[in-house]
Amino acid sequence: MADKKQKQKRRRPDSDDESELPFKNILKPDPVILETLKKLLLATTKASSSSSKPLTLSDLNLADTCREVTDLSLSSVQSTIETLILQVTHSILSGNGFGFQVPSRASSNQLYVPELDRIVLKDKSTLRPFAHMSSVRKTTITTKILALIHQLSLKSIHVTKRDLFYTDVKLFQDQTQSDAVLDDVACMLGCTRSSLNVIASEKGVVVGRLIFSDNGDMIDCTKMGMGGKAIPPNIDRVGDMTSDALFILLVEKDAAYIRLAEDRFYNRFPCIIVTAKGQPDVATRLFLRKMKIELKLPVLALVDSDPYGLKILSVYGCGSKNMSYDSANLTTPDIKWLGIRPSDLDKYKIPEQCRLPMTEQDIKTGKDLLEEDFVKKNPGWVEELNLMVKTKQKAEIQALSTFGFQYLSEVYLPLKLQQKDWL
Repeated sequence: MADKKQKQKRRRPDSDDESELPFKNILKPDPVILETLKKLLLATTKASSSSSKPLTLSDLNLADTCREVTDLSLSSVQSTIETLILQVTHSILSGNGFGFQVPSRASSNQLYVPELDRIVLKDKSTLRPFAHMSSVRKTTITTKILALIHQLSLKSIHVTKRDLFYTDVKLFQDQTQSDAVLDDVACMLGCTRSSLNVIASEKGVVVGRLIFSDNGDMIDCTKMGMGGKAIPPNIDRVGDMTSDALFILLVEKDAAYIRLAEDRFYNRFPCIIVTAKGQPDVATRLFLRKMKIELKLPVLALVDSDPYGLKILSVYGCGSKNMSYDSANLTTPDIKWLGIRPSDLDKYKIPEQCRLPMTEQDIKTGKDLLEEDFVKKNPGWVEELNLMVKTKQKAEIQALSTFGFQYLSEVYLPLKLQQKDWL
């Protein structure tokens, strides 16, 4: 009997561990937090419905100095390629040689437009001549890619970027080279990369309170298990989106996504959880934008507390310099930075052993970000980045696991939502 009492005494501290989690005692009941989220949703819906037609480059008198691409039909892509080749042929026959006018995607040819809150491509172009040692190979690759895209438009089929690379491995040498020229070709033709019928392999996943059709098949993302549903690489397959979610939770890392999916966080706080498992791919960016526009839901982002986490967030929100020519189709406006922010490290008392020292490259990246116009526009971002660079500390989302593997879903995120602690 005495032994039994001793065992019970030993068990009691363990059973109380959960209640001793840092800050759990200030969490309000879930219905109170849900009311906060409903107000956020209402504000987002009102802003979406009251806002007039989105501004364009033409509205800002930038159409002549900046370029943007549009979705083109396969027949339009085909005819545009044929017109381009006829122009090249005429140039050769006229004695002006063989070459392509290629829009420059260099950093110096990028422009952040505050009114649009995204990066756009300016109108500078460079000549890519065949009869020059420095560009002969790239001109050959460009011609090859144009020929392959023409074939795809004739056959009305899709291929992956990897398929494209393997059509001539000796010429391309590395997939990054064929990928880069593919973006050049989209820019030259004035169309989105999706219009070329070249897709990337499935990367991003989604789980939670979302139902949509994928090529005619209805998908319920609450019944996809913890692995979720792979985001279709071809956005044209996606339609009929419906949801009873209160917000979209954009997660940088696969590990954090799995934790939230297994804990079914989306049932406790109705939401849609999406991740690209690191660097954002085109399909995930298109899918996120489509959800935001069609469902009119607020988007909250959960990224690592380091410069690269903020860069990833900015790619979703303002676009990437690499694909600035298509920023109108790839960016999602008004993404709120939920965490993990540099100020959270002390606020949530994350132990020193769970923090990482920033490398010299990290610090340089952080300082470079502070010079970006899209960062300067957000005073909260500037304050957080300055703190990160000053303390020279970073932390991953998983640092919260020091308080328990479920601390992220049980305490951190609910408290963030309760306090409306987003930027």
